[in-house]
Amino acid sequence: MTITLRTLNDVPVLLCAPEGEPIARDSDVLDLIGDAGYHGAAWVAVPVERLDASFFQLRTRVAGDIVQKFAQYRTGLAVVGDISRHTTASTALRDFVRECNRNRQTWFVADLDELGERLKG
Repeated sequence: MTITLRTLNDVPVLLCAPEGEPIARDSDVLDLIGDAGYHGAAWVAVPVERLDASFFQLRTRVAGDIVQKFAQYRTGLAVVGDISRHTTASTALRDFVRECNRNRQTWFVADLDELGERLKG
């Protein structure tokens, strides 16, 4: 998995490359969290393209499980990219995204600039 460390507004963020295997299993998530800890990152930014399609179907519980793992290890998760086609198709997902964005653990952002702005506060 190709990753880089970048500082956004004094916050170390582990950036995942858009190319690569889909992130769906616990082992995928634990690898990301482990890499974040190793590099001293407080947040992990995952491009939408890297998330398995099941992430966007809440009935599969993949999104909830991934968010819970990040919360358990006290690492922020930023899902980066356009998810409008998924939120348009699912009221439940739209509500989930809205709730996540109200908190300080998991955010859905359009791009890294938006993530940087959110990390200011």
